[in-house]
Amino acid sequence: MSAATLYALAAIALWGTLASLGASLSHLPPFLLTGLALMIGSVMSWPAVLRNRKAWAVPPRTLALGIYGLFGFHFLLFIALRHAPPVEANLVNYLWPLFMVVLAPVLLPGLSLRPLHMVAALLGFAGAAIAILGARNAGPATTDATYWGFLPALGSAFIWASYSLWTKRVAGFPTAAIGLFGLVSGVLALVCHALLEPQASLTASDWLLVSLCGLGPLGAAFFLWDMALKRGDARQIGILSYITPLASTALLMVVTQRPLSWTIALAAFLILSAAVMGSRVRA
Repeated sequence: MSAATLYALAAIALWGTLASLGASLSHLPPFLLTGLALMIGSVMSWPAVLRNRKAWAVPPRTLALGIYGLFGFHFLLFIALRHAPPVEANLVNYLWPLFMVVLAPVLLPGLSLRPLHMVAALLGFAGAAIAILGARNAGPATTDATYWGFLPALGSAFIWASYSLWTKRVAGFPTAAIGLFGLVSGVLALVCHALLEPQASLTASDWLLVSLCGLGPLGAAFFLWDMALKRGDARQIGILSYITPLASTALLMVVTQRPLSWTIALAAFLILSAAVMGSRVRA
């Protein structure tokens, strides 16, 4: 197994904990949670910056791309979760791995889309859909939301896929610069909180969970993801990303003590089959 695959799987594992952590912190305003978590996550790059002040010296275009990815993705996702049924909005958001696979030949020179890439991408998306819709059927439906919120969900999916691919198009930057992206994005999220959300106070337990969120799915995961993209094939990494909704749903089932269903078993088979299939396609 290549280093890029290991880095990608580690990032995916951390992102799989986000839904469970988010459920435990659902009483906090989303922009406040995002802002604090992103700023905490940026701390991981501070030692590298102290050793080399140039670690955060990136061109304005690269910084803009980082803010576009980290802030733009979360901004549109939280708008979607407020104005569309959350599970369905999350499903639409999980189009981003499919977008990564099919957009790679468009946004990255020298890559082509093989028929097996398309088959694996569609197979993986089918598995992601089954996992998330299976979780929906296990809980109460949300009926008090409007469906225009699917547009920002689609936008968030496009942003993360295009950000992931465009990091290969800008001038090379050290992975430590992800900390700068997170810090600036976190500040912007806190500004959104101050302007759009009610004030909230955090307990000691809240701070612990927010710190875990910042150090994990909104921190280390971004650094690992960048290292994977720098070393691997974006199409194959995009297909591996379908494991994220499966891991997230499975962990939620453990936390909420829900029994394993046939939908989760089928989703696991489809997603893992897609990941293996995509990893074996030659460029």
